[in-house]
Amino acid sequence: QVKLVQSGGGLVQAGGSLRLSCAASRTFFSINAMGWYRQAPGSERELVALISGGGSTNYGDFAKGRFTISRDNATNSVYLQMNSLRPEDTAVYYCHARVTPSRSRLEGDYWGRGTQVTVSS
Repeated sequence: QVKLVQSGGGLVQAGGSLRLSCAASRTFFSINAMGWYRQAPGSERELVALISGGGSTNYGDFAKGRFTISRDNATNSVYLQMNSLRPEDTAVYYCHARVTPSRSRLEGDYWGRGTQVTVSS
């Protein structure tokens, strides 16, 4: 069973920083793109940042210049460093990965349970 285990998040003042981490369990065949999405109350889930297995990155416009995504392929982990946080960054942040669970199964989307990030003004 593929699992994405998140850590980090919490409460921070505007202008502060937080780091999110996510590690995928090793019970899978291969893992491709990993990333982060977020969802604020009353809003749809939106892309924060993605990183391919080769290290190519893609950011939501709001994240450019403030957030940095990175990954460690040796540990199947992805990280999100968030700087210059704003109250509008308050949301639940979800780890995401495209994973092929086994040789006999198709690639699919897997999600972490989410972690709350709250930025106070």
